[in-house]
Amino acid sequence: AQNVTVDDIMTAYKQACQKLNCKQIPKLLKQIQEFKDLAPRIDCLDLKGEKLDSKACEALEEVFKRVQFKIVDLEQTSLDEDGASALFDMIEYYESATHLNISFNKHIGARGWQAAAHMMRKTSCLQYLDARNTLLLDHSAPFVARALRISSSLVVLHLENSCLSGRPLMLLATALKMNVNLRELYLADNKLNGLQDSAQLGNLLKFNCYIQILDLRNNHILDSGLAYICEGLKEQREVLKEQREGQKDQRKGLLTLVLWNNQLTHAGMAYLGMTLPHTQSLETLNLSHNPIGNEGVRNLKNGLIGNRSVLRLGLSSTKLTCEGAVAVAEFIAESPRLLRLDLRENNIKTGGLMALSLALKVNHSLLRLDLDQEPKKEVVKSFIETQKALLAEIQNGCKRNFILAKEKEEKEQKLQQSASMLEITVTEPLEEGLEEDGGDGSAASPMEEGEEAEETPTASANGTVELGEEEEEEDERPAAPRGAGESRCDGGAGDPVASPSSQGNERRILVSSPGRGHKIFVVTRVESLPERMAAATAPQNPAPDLNPELPPSSVNGESPKSGLSSGDPHPDADPGARDAPLPNGLKMDFAPAFPDVSVDGDGKTGGTCAAEHELSCSKNERELEELLLEASQDAGQEPL
Repeated sequence: AQNVTVDDIMTAYKQACQKLNCKQIPKLLKQIQEFKDLAPRIDCLDLKGEKLDSKACEALEEVFKRVQFKIVDLEQTSLDEDGASALFDMIEYYESATHLNISFNKHIGARGWQAAAHMMRKTSCLQYLDARNTLLLDHSAPFVARALRISSSLVVLHLENSCLSGRPLMLLATALKMNVNLRELYLADNKLNGLQDSAQLGNLLKFNCYIQILDLRNNHILDSGLAYICEGLKEQREVLKEQREGQKDQRKGLLTLVLWNNQLTHAGMAYLGMTLPHTQSLETLNLSHNPIGNEGVRNLKNGLIGNRSVLRLGLSSTKLTCEGAVAVAEFIAESPRLLRLDLRENNIKTGGLMALSLALKVNHSLLRLDLDQEPKKEVVKSFIETQKALLAEIQNGCKRNFILAKEKEEKEQKLQQSASMLEITVTEPLEEGLEEDGGDGSAASPMEEGEEAEETPTASANGTVELGEEEEEEDERPAAPRGAGESRCDGGAGDPVASPSSQGNERRILVSSPGRGHKIFVVTRVESLPERMAAATAPQNPAPDLNPELPPSSVNGESPKSGLSSGDPHPDADPGARDAPLPNGLKMDFAPAFPDVSVDGDGKTGGTCAAEHELSCSKNERELEELLLEASQDAGQEPL
């Protein structure tokens, strides 16, 4: 309805109650009076605990036709088949709620569930349905299963204590294999067994990679049922590997598995230990209140160490002693990502606490380690104080890790802000006065100082990025060690000519990447080769000199650091000529075009026969520049 006021709603509801001869609900009238902004969805309509017969449900339509809600709470409202059917039809027709709670209504019956299934299928806004302690029996389950299979918008489904064991679970699991929207499924307290029920759950995990939370607490899964679930998790990994690139954001695989109180033993932990190294999505694993024991933790340890995804692990009340705590400590020491560990309600004494404390000294990820605060009884009374000191040390270790994590998070947030759009900063060539200082340095020099060694590729023939006039290509490659394929052409310490990776002859593009530091791409432009030649000679000759003389140290033989093969041009050629051509991707066919020795004062070259033939018509520097430019443009068209 449009342009509705609170008074309109109150009047319509009161008239409906009078017409239907039913009592008004004071709790509802009070909430209506507190409604303020009616345009968007109101936060909550709370009718929890109110007895709603069919007439009371009919009167509620006067509210639902005028206002929409985020949450409609109908918990424990004694709904019968008629009342439930009427309410679900209204909620579906008026799209009254995004979150609906119908828990603790045990007399909804088949017609009520049929209306609920119709609501689930037709309502595009309903995301959350809580039906805890509401029986879903054999004759009702097919309606719900059909709704979940076809097209349900539900993201969260609570069906705890709904008598699902047997055929109802089989129908639901079969339907959910086709569902792509559900993310959280809660099936606690349903007496699910370790055979048929667990096999259905294993099959569900095998085919559905969209469900992220599966809560199975307080069932009878047993070790046999855990084997089925582990098999499903293994198969899920294969499905995730084969999925298309575009589906990765939705199909994450199972993130949380709760197996609290399912009579699991050390035998089941052997299955789980073999499965964990193969699961890449599981982040939370709760095994609390199972008689796992020390042997079970030992079976689990290697699997946990081999796993690369688990962040939270629940092992409270699992019959652990100091021996089991030592196995857990070994995992803590090896884990670079564990955030929380629960070891409460276990008999862990001084020895186990000492192992945990030592493990925390080398672990920098664990933020919370839950232990019993009261020390355990010891034969030696002084150990009681030792336990208290160790507990304090463990808490201090977690606090230290928390501070480190907070600092790291702040740094990552700054990086994300700076890289919300790809931030590229271009460093222009240095001034002439600084160019001589950079002549002997290269992109490898910062690595020697320990700054971003892995993240900074050297400017080499394989790592150089070329920018054409019409398109730009970026090529990121790992840095090569100095002297191994690195195209540095040092002519000696006094050589004023900058190397291909020096800052005077290049453009550095700094790309911020969240959480990965900076990547530096070294960029040279072969199109502007003549200008760069002039810039290279500028520090030694303030005025342009067409025939600069090279230092004596670079006349004979190759530079020891050049790393060039015998087929390469002489490393001590003309500065402009050797500055860029080969590192910029020029073919080796152009090597003979460069002289092997210095240039005479009259401009004549004294190089090899090939060089004399190639440059016989080059009487001045301008002709040489044109030849180089033509060669570089040809090379720019070659694929890198």
